[in-house]
Amino acid sequence: MVSLSWYLILAAVIFLIGVYGVIVRKNSIAILMSVELMLNAVNINILAFWHYNTQLNGVIDVSGMVFAAIVIIAAAAEAAVGLALIISVFRRKNSVVAAEMNILKG
Repeated sequence: MVSLSWYLILAAVIFLIGVYGVIVRKNSIAILMSVELMLNAVNINILAFWHYNTQLNGVIDVSGMVFAAIVIIAAAAEAAVGLALIISVFRRKNSVVAAEMNILKG
């Protein structure tokens, strides 16, 4: 049986990879993918704590799954809106480099 700490370490590593990707990458699509990695790390944490709590109490509770589903839905909506914005900027500027996206600046 895998202990809770292994799940938390895995989630922390995935989250740090996502943070590194957001900080270092210049491509907007790569930044969006890094944000998705961070949200998946959050999902791993939610489900790990839910599973650990269910094993401790012996009571079947679906609240952890509901929270994970909400995060997945929010991530899908964020990806759809983010990708739509990136496509819109690409049509205007012919570039997806984040530093060149200054359309909202006066």
